[in-house]
Amino acid sequence: MKFFETSKYHSFKKSTYINLRWIGIIGQLIAIYLVYFFLNFRFDFILSNIIIILCIITNLYLLYFNQKTQLSDKTAFFFLVFDIIQLGILLYLTGGVKNPFIIFLLVPSIFASTNLSFKTNFLLVSLTIIILIFLTFYSTELPYPLNVHFHVSPYYYYAIPIALIVALVFLNYFAMKFGTQSRLRKEALGKMEEIMAKEHELLSLGGQAAAAAHSLGTPLSTIKIVTQELAKQFEGNKDVEKDIALLSSQVQRCNDILKRLSLNPVEEDNFIDEDLTMEDHLKEIILSFKEISKKNFIFNSDQFSNKKKITKSIEIVYGLRNFIGNANKFSKNKIYINLKSDSEITEIIIEDDGKGFSRDILSKIGEPYLTSNEFEEKSNRGLGLGLFIGKTLLEKNFASVTCRNSLTRSGAEIIIKWKNKDLFNI
Repeated sequence: MKFFETSKYHSFKKSTYINLRWIGIIGQLIAIYLVYFFLNFRFDFILSNIIIILCIITNLYLLYFNQKTQLSDKTAFFFLVFDIIQLGILLYLTGGVKNPFIIFLLVPSIFASTNLSFKTNFLLVSLTIIILIFLTFYSTELPYPLNVHFHVSPYYYYAIPIALIVALVFLNYFAMKFGTQSRLRKEALGKMEEIMAKEHELLSLGGQAAAAAHSLGTPLSTIKIVTQELAKQFEGNKDVEKDIALLSSQVQRCNDILKRLSLNPVEEDNFIDEDLTMEDHLKEIILSFKEISKKNFIFNSDQFSNKKKITKSIEIVYGLRNFIGNANKFSKNKIYINLKSDSEITEIIIEDDGKGFSRDILSKIGEPYLTSNEFEEKSNRGLGLGLFIGKTLLEKNFASVTCRNSLTRSGAEIIIKWKNKDLFNI
């Protein structure tokens, strides 16, 4: 495995990095010229300018000679190492850890922590710590006349680098954690968008197949009638009867193929755009699972449930399918689906008779890439993408989603609730 990871998630935008470096360069120039010419502090002014000029040259190289818009993990590492060493030399020339601007030595590694790989961040943090320790024991004095008046206790003096190292580790740890979570969510959302794009494509293909089945139904029926008439006319002619029988079987085969391709061959051309009640949506989803699963789906609908139709939404259907599919996967034998609806709210409760959500992920349900350590069978382990996608899609369509372990059964329970004013206006 390469030491530097190459990933689209471990890089950062070159233009942003260049702009930040220009801000840093301008700040350094203002600082050294201000204290040298206006405050009359004395330090190695010439060498300090040379160090800053080197930084300007590297920035110009990035701007004009590096053609990439994103800096890779490896390239970013080398430039950030240069930034840390460059700033370390400036601080060495101006008092080391006694210089109040020592805090800026933490910036490069913290800036990298949300964008670059763990190994790269570990190296940058380690380099920063080494330079902080070096500057604690080796550096020039503060610029004259500050060095004349600066006297502190050794306890205070050594507390400065210790505090900086603690802050460096603390800030980098949390920045890396938040960066990792952000990348995972971004990847999961990308997969969700990819899945939804495929669903739209399949729906479009299904609509075309249904339209083809409907449009070809009449000519195929006509051919079938003609073959039946020809069979009567040539009855007794074995050679012709054989050909007519073959023609009739092929017509029937065409009908069967078109029926399998269509989403619903008995409907009219506009069936795809037909609005359905929530009860009908759930029945369609349950029926699709019954065709591939031997488990028992128990569906109950309030007899007074709202019969108002809602606009067919792929997001809602796919979100419900994910939760029902998850219950099917983790249940032992039974999946319970209850629909309650009145004039104010519509509520769907999905339960199963499985083991329920494990305690170690219960508080994190809805986040992508979750795995539990409590399941012994690999087949019962998941990445949490199904729950993440289902929850995201339904919440996007104004639903509130509650995931918990059932209070009345052994398994998990999902409660999906809409206000009717939101559900029927989607």
